[in-house]
Amino acid sequence: MSTTHSDSVGTSSSGRRIADSGPEEFDDEKSLGLMIGISAGHGIKHFGQGALLVMMPFIRSTFAVGDVAYGTLFAISSISSGIANVPAGMLADMYRKRVAWLLTISMLMVGAGYFLIGISPWVWLIALAIAVVGFGTSMWHAPAFGTLAARYPKRRGVAMSAHLTGAQIGNTASPAIIGFLLGGAIGSFEFSGFDWRWVSVGVSVPMFLTAIAVLWRFKTAGAEAEHNLDLTEYLASARRLLTNFRVLGLVSLGAFRSAVHTSFQAFIVVYMKESLEMSAFTIGWHVSLLTFAGIVSTPVMGWLSDRIGRKPVIFVAMAAMAALVFLLLPISDGIGFTIVLGSLGLFFFSVMPIITAATMDQVERGSEGSATALIFTGGSVVGSLSPILAGKIFETNDFEGIVIYCGAIAAVGALLALILPMRRLVS
Repeated sequence: MSTTHSDSVGTSSSGRRIADSGPEEFDDEKSLGLMIGISAGHGIKHFGQGALLVMMPFIRSTFAVGDVAYGTLFAISSISSGIANVPAGMLADMYRKRVAWLLTISMLMVGAGYFLIGISPWVWLIALAIAVVGFGTSMWHAPAFGTLAARYPKRRGVAMSAHLTGAQIGNTASPAIIGFLLGGAIGSFEFSGFDWRWVSVGVSVPMFLTAIAVLWRFKTAGAEAEHNLDLTEYLASARRLLTNFRVLGLVSLGAFRSAVHTSFQAFIVVYMKESLEMSAFTIGWHVSLLTFAGIVSTPVMGWLSDRIGRKPVIFVAMAAMAALVFLLLPISDGIGFTIVLGSLGLFFFSVMPIITAATMDQVERGSEGSATALIFTGGSVVGSLSPILAGKIFETNDFEGIVIYCGAIAAVGALLALILPMRRLVS
C-alpha cells in the first residue's frame, strides 16, 4: 500500500499546488540513477569535509592556534556556509533546469579551497580558504536536496536519506584514510605520514574531477520542474516560507542539531589528540565511528519516517543523541569511549535528512530549494556561534564542559521535536 501525506496535497494561499503533487517517484532507471549520482557526489564532497576535520588539530599545532581562535575557524566555515545558502536557494528555484551547473560550481569551490589550504603560509589565508570550502559545500545543498524533494515527492524520507547516506560513506571513509595518510599503520605496515599540506592539495584532486563528472552526467537534474520561477514568484514564495511557523520550528530544530555537530566534532578531535594522546590514524578511525553506523541507520530512519511519520523518528534520534553524549561524562576513554562514539554514529548525522524531509512536507512545490537553503542557513548561523562558545567552555572546563554543553542542546532539540506540530504520514 502506498504511503501518502494526509494533508500535504492541496493548494497554498496563492492558489499554487502544494509540494506533494508531482512526478511519480522511482519511475524509471534514469530517475533512480539521478538519485544515486547526486548521492555519490554528496559523498565525495563530504570526504573533503571529513579530511579537514582530521587535519585541523595539526593545523592548530603548526600555527599555535588558541582554543577560541580554533573554534573561530569552524565558525568561519559555518558563517560562509550560511551566506552561501541565500544565493544557492534562490538560484536553485529560479534556475531549476541549470542544477548541474550549480552543483559543478559547488565542487569547484570545494576543490579550490582545499588547494589553497595546502599552499597557504599564513593562518589568515587558511581561514579564507576554509571560508571558500564552506561556501562551496553549502552551494551543493539547495540544488541537490531541492531536486530530490521535487523528483520524489512521496518518498522524501528515502530520497533525503539516500543523499545523506552518500555523505555518511564519505564522512566514514575520509577520517580513516586521511588519518592514515597523516601517519598511521595497517597491520605490519606503518610510516611517518605525509605533511597535512600535501594531503590537503591531494584532496582537491577528486573534487575537481567530480565537478567535471557532475556537469557531464547530471544533465537531467531539474527536468521535473514545470517552469523556472521569476523574481516576483520567488519573493512571494520566500515570504510564505518566512511566515510559516512549522518551517521556522523545523529550522530551529535543524540549528540545534548543527550546534551539537559543529561543537562536538571540533573538540572531540582535540581531546583525542591532546588528552588521550591518540595517533592521527587512531583519531581518524574514531571520527569515522561517528558516521559508520549511519550508513545503515540513515536509510532505515528515512523509510520509517515515510511510514510512521517524521516526529517520532526525529524525537527518538535527538533523545538518543543527548543520552549518548552525556554518557561520555563517566566513560571518557578506553573501549567504552569507542563504543559510545560508534553508537552516536547511529543518530549523529542520520536525523538531518528526516528534519529536511519534514521541512519539505510543509512547503509548496517549486520552493524546495529555498526551503533547503533556509534550514541550512539556520544551522549555519547557530553553527557559527556554537564552536566559539564551545571554545570558551573548553578553555575553562575542558572536554567535560563540551559534553555537558552538547548534551544539553541535544536534549532541548528532543523536547522541541516532541512539541512541534508536523504533518503525519498515513498508509
